[in-house]
Amino acid sequence: MKSGIHPQYFDDCKVTCACGNAFITGATVPEIHVEVCSNCHPFFTGEMKYVDTLGKVEKFEKSRAHAKELAKTKQKVEKEKVQRVRPGSLKEMLDLAKKQASS
Repeated sequence: MKSGIHPQYFDDCKVTCACGNAFITGATVPEIHVEVCSNCHPFFTGEMKYVDTLGKVEKFEKSRAHAKELAKTKQKVEKEKVQRVRPGSLKEMLDLAKKQASS
């Protein structure tokens, strides 16, 4: 191995979780801070909880609500398009005018 190109390795790197759990491992940095560890992660604990660090859940819910609103307006526009039937030929236009005049 070449000397001077490899990072320093710490055998006693302390990993600290946001839940308060701490353990020792090896790494190239002396200290690591994490938000989720095996003591508090839902997969390992078996309990359901949201781990939302940057408001991602609210952002997702907001985008879903916006998408539902857009879908409703799109359905409304499509419904109006169906109601407005435009004649394709002159004969259809005359027939449509006769129907409207007799109504």
